[in-house]
Amino acid sequence: MTSRQPLPSRPVADPRAVVVGPTYRITVLTDGLVRLEHSSDGVFEDRASTFALHRDLPVPDFRVVETDTHVEVRTARFHLVYDRRPFSTSGLSVSVLGGVSSYHSVWRFGEEPSDLGGTARTLDLADGAIPLEPGIVSRQGFAVLDDSRSMLLDDGWVAPRDGSRTDLYVFAYGHDHRDALQAFYAVSGRTPLLPRFALGNWWSRFHRYTSDTYAALLDRFDDEGIPFSVAVIDMDWHVTDVDPALGSGWTGYTWNRSLFPDPAAFLASVHERGLRVTLNVHPADGVRPHEDAYPAMAAALGTQDGDPIPFDVTDRAFLDAYFDVLHRGLEADGVDFWWLDWQSGPHSRVAGIDPLWMLNHFHFLDSARDGRRPLTFSRYAGPGSHRYPVGFSGDTVISWASLAFQPYFTATASNIGYGWWSHDVGGHMFGGKDDELATRWVQLGVFSPILRLHSGANPFTTKEPWTFEPAAQAVMTEHLRLRHRLVPYLHTMNHRAAAGRPLVEPLYHQWPDAPEAYDQPNQFLFGDQLLVAPLTSPTDRHTRLASVRAWLPAGTWVDVFTGVVYDGGREVLLHRDLASIPVLAAAGAIVPLDGAAVPGNDPVNPASLEVLVVVGADGSFTLVEDDGTDDGVARTTLTYSDGAFTVHPAEGAVDCLPATRTWTVTFLASDGSPEVPGYASRVVRGDDRVSVTVDDVPVGSSLTVHLGPDAQPIANDVAGRLFTLLDRAQIGYDLKSRIHQIATSDAPLSVRISHLQSLDLDSPLSTAVGELLLART
Repeated sequence: MTSRQPLPSRPVADPRAVVVGPTYRITVLTDGLVRLEHSSDGVFEDRASTFALHRDLPVPDFRVVETDTHVEVRTARFHLVYDRRPFSTSGLSVSVLGGVSSYHSVWRFGEEPSDLGGTARTLDLADGAIPLEPGIVSRQGFAVLDDSRSMLLDDGWVAPRDGSRTDLYVFAYGHDHRDALQAFYAVSGRTPLLPRFALGNWWSRFHRYTSDTYAALLDRFDDEGIPFSVAVIDMDWHVTDVDPALGSGWTGYTWNRSLFPDPAAFLASVHERGLRVTLNVHPADGVRPHEDAYPAMAAALGTQDGDPIPFDVTDRAFLDAYFDVLHRGLEADGVDFWWLDWQSGPHSRVAGIDPLWMLNHFHFLDSARDGRRPLTFSRYAGPGSHRYPVGFSGDTVISWASLAFQPYFTATASNIGYGWWSHDVGGHMFGGKDDELATRWVQLGVFSPILRLHSGANPFTTKEPWTFEPAAQAVMTEHLRLRHRLVPYLHTMNHRAAAGRPLVEPLYHQWPDAPEAYDQPNQFLFGDQLLVAPLTSPTDRHTRLASVRAWLPAGTWVDVFTGVVYDGGREVLLHRDLASIPVLAAAGAIVPLDGAAVPGNDPVNPASLEVLVVVGADGSFTLVEDDGTDDGVARTTLTYSDGAFTVHPAEGAVDCLPATRTWTVTFLASDGSPEVPGYASRVVRGDDRVSVTVDDVPVGSSLTVHLGPDAQPIANDVAGRLFTLLDRAQIGYDLKSRIHQIATSDAPLSVRISHLQSLDLDSPLSTAVGELLLART
């Protein structure tokens, strides 16, 4: 397997970090992470595991006190006490120091920590919430990762272990959740950079396409102005009508030429449109005699008499042929990466070897050959899986319950370092036609790590926007365009993720000491500039608005869609019509977008950029772009300070950027008069924003837009927004007038609210009116 270089690892800890006895070993990996091993035979494991690649870390400051009966280890973050005996609840404890309650912040061996959750192997058949595997952060301040049964990496191959030796990693970071995650990545390895194209829209459908019908579909998407960067082709690309004596039709590696007569020409045509291609594979049935590649596989493995070649991921020779013969030929046709649809359980011919993990690991290594930026697409296989993006979460049920669980599921996965989930946007199976549900799912998909539309084989479970009513179609179309417009921001966060912060994070990663941050399971951070509160329940029939309970941290917040300005430091019910979900940016936020209203399929470094700026505080953002390699990185710093927005000269590998760029700077919730010294510019005003555009700015030059000192977000147009809200409400006309009259009167706010309460309005209407009256007080 020389073409598949093993992951770099440093599995043997510095001896200075180790406290060892006849049957125990304590390794202080960081000041908040300790490895605890117990072995009755005194043999300890120094090979890398599926979780732990790097134990040779800088040795932290720590102190050891040893007596005849006990060992104590103290760092700045924890105090460990151990009685030198077999690990027990009374004999081994780790106390977290500082920042959390001493009563609740002591871990004892054998006790199950109450962590904040991690993720799960799959959402197959999920219709709402499912149990999650553990994460490495908690409100108690400690969490435990049990590595006793994980596979081991040994000279580029794997070995099982039986769990007879205890191997635990105790994270004792208090509420410093991001520091805990940094320690996790330090030991387990970083999240790799995704290719830029992976951040655009993915089209996927379990459907019996032909080369002609797929081309017609892509033509229709182009006509509708809907960009896609990845074409996913489900299992019907290969022959599925198989003699039952050979097994099922789920596994296959031979193009169905009745559907795709010339596969290479078909894939080339998809590439010419700017999309990459991934094919679905279910490898469990191995390679049967009917496959085109069977003779070459049989020759490589010495198979005789036309016997089927079983799938055996524990056989190195099979795995070599699996890649170098079976997949390489298909890649020569134009396949860019693989969708590994493993649904056959965690067992293999060797106890303790998980075939899903093996497929993820070796497919990822194989995709990295020849210096390419690697990519694979498969289910989660336990701690360490973040090294093999992208994650396929499985076949969910089409329901509001499924939608409602996905924001929490996605954000919580960051607690185990898993940042690149791809869900079946819109759901996969069962359920019924619901235009609102489908639209809300697309809106969430835009603000998810990967946006991949998908559906099952039922001909009615379509996801093409034009198959929905006009209002839903329009919203879906705009949001799919927005996803491609967001790629400059997303790719910058892609680089940030590789440095240790996932794109989507729970609120408590940013505000770990705020109780409200733990009480909003579906609200999340989307990069370092945006706060998202998705809508996951149907609209109220009277207001025709959907609502979500959200927490706004202290400060000033602006909804980037509606322009409504909110005072933070409180919980609030946010209401929206079908056109948007709440996506908020704090004062000082800077969000770069592709400047094209309808971006192309291939999301390359754009020649025009629009930058959203929220006035009211200073801010900065460093736009990161690259040429697809780790060395070819360019950075452009964007700042807003004292009423002036500046694009600083690009630095680094500027050859990967257009020589000049058109910049549009949009100040949200502003009615200012921007000026651009030294450049011709044009200004466009909207209801809740003002934009200024400058053409042909060299990437090595600076550009400054002056808005004026002390620029603050404008006051909300409460009367106008209330009128719009009431006009659409399905209530009596006289009541509409009464509400508007009271809400917009000159009476003090407290009097107006009291008066409105006396009307005994339905709760959805009352809270929707209250949101606007109290958005900024």
